[in-house]
Amino acid sequence: MAKRITIMIDNDLDKKLRLIQAKMIQTTSSSVSYSKVINETLRNSIKK
Repeated sequence: MAKRITIMIDNDLDKKLRLIQAKMIQTTSSSVSYSKVINETLRNSIKK
């Protein structure tokens, strides 16, 4: 179950996440939420 939290993201990270979101939107036929981008990025980073 998802949990709603509030965080502060630096401007440079926000720009990078928005670019990732734009690329994901271009490669899929559905919308991609900002939350999904953050979750997937965190999952990929934690795996390493």
